[in-house]
Amino acid sequence: MTTETVAVTGMTCEHCVASVTEEVSELTGVTDVAVDLVPGGSSSVTVTSDSPIDDQALRAAIAEAGYEVVTR
Repeated sequence: MTTETVAVTGMTCEHCVASVTEEVSELTGVTDVAVDLVPGGSSSVTVTSDSPIDDQALRAAIAEAGYEVVTR
């Protein structure tokens, strides 16, 4: 198991959390997604997976939900 946390901007509500969780959960190997919502700031998205997640795939999933990774 691996755990990675990224900072994501643009999230303001529980709908945002649900969108990011849904998109990231679809990545191969992901077993859990936890979001620490900071409305208007940088929210932490923690991804647990069976093996390391490809950085570009993670960024693309978050972008698909409408948000942006600001740090890794």
